[in-house]
Amino acid sequence: MKAPKRTREWWGPPKKFTVNPETRKVSWLELFFDLVYVIAIAKITHHLSEGMHSENILEFIFFFILIFWGWLNGSMYHDLHGAEGWRTRFMTLWQMLIVSALVITLDSPAESFVFNVTTALILLQIFIIYLWWSVGLYDKEHRKLNRPYSIIYLAALALMVTTLFLKDPFIIQVILFSSLFLNYLPPFVLYALSKVRTNRFVLSESMTERLGLFTIIIFGEVIAGVISGVTALHQLNLKIWINFSLAVILVFALWWLFFTLISDRRCKKGMLNSSILQILYIPTLLGLDLLAMAFSKLFTDSGLYIFDIINLKQLSGFSMSLFLFGMFLMTFVLKYAEQYYILRKRIQWIIFSSAFILMIFSLVNIELSLGTFLFTLLLFVLSIIILLNYQWYGIQVKKNKAIQDQN
Repeated sequence: MKAPKRTREWWGPPKKFTVNPETRKVSWLELFFDLVYVIAIAKITHHLSEGMHSENILEFIFFFILIFWGWLNGSMYHDLHGAEGWRTRFMTLWQMLIVSALVITLDSPAESFVFNVTTALILLQIFIIYLWWSVGLYDKEHRKLNRPYSIIYLAALALMVTTLFLKDPFIIQVILFSSLFLNYLPPFVLYALSKVRTNRFVLSESMTERLGLFTIIIFGEVIAGVISGVTALHQLNLKIWINFSLAVILVFALWWLFFTLISDRRCKKGMLNSSILQILYIPTLLGLDLLAMAFSKLFTDSGLYIFDIINLKQLSGFSMSLFLFGMFLMTFVLKYAEQYYILRKRIQWIIFSSAFILMIFSLVNIELSLGTFLFTLLLFVLSIIILLNYQWYGIQVKKNKAIQDQN
């Protein structure tokens, strides 16, 4: 289909695709767009905390990955093709409406839950397909790159539609997860088909900032989980306030780690590296969101067993371990200055070792009071920060000494 010969300026056709997006600040529209995802994440976290059993965890993981996929597509579209005009605003509005509808369907009664949620998913899928396909009407270059997305997204849509005619919950779950897998596949297919072109792609500074902002949303959920957990106690005393303070400081320490090591770094060049980084945000942020869910119940019953296998303390340790392991993997696709190559290797070793130790600690399930448990986790994270700072300043001292010797 040929691009329209004339488009009114007020409508604002999509910005043409460029391999090096211009540096820009995140717009107010994008921040407003993020608000609906704040609500969506809060909803699925609350939904899981209200029914903590093994069946719900897969449902939670599915919705978390799906919500991140919707947010990622909307954000990437705005970053690559967002323009001043009504079209970009209308596209943002429609996606906000669909995601809001999806959130509403999560409270559907059991007999209509699957149908209502699946219908909302289908609408979101159709919208994302149109979002990317329609750019090809204005930009022929984008049309060539868009084919893998259109074909694979349509295949995922077909799978979703088939679930409306099925009754077996297990088969429906398998098909929905398969469609979710397909939705994350297009950039890797495009890379295989067009390595030369995709190798020139660079994840923009604004998109790096957007990923950091989405991470802030999840950190906000963790703080909300702490507040919710303490509020449920009704009667407060010094011990509770100490536990509350330890939990908040622990969240702040995790924030410090992430935004020092990850969010201030640019991704390596190439669509493959960018796509890998975006996917690695899933387990990292999933770990944070599980921690939020654990904190919402930890203060009232820290020994409660959930998902039929682990208690809330174990889940907290496991969630932090998953968060650290995700950070470890991210360091492989982030750019570091050549003079800090040795430091990067040390950072990777420290983070991986910490994630492994924390995982073992969670599996052992040592009997500790809540205050002692939170203090142990905090001391562990602070030790990582101190060790990393020691490595950083050690290299800086050697660097300054080498400069002085040369002079």
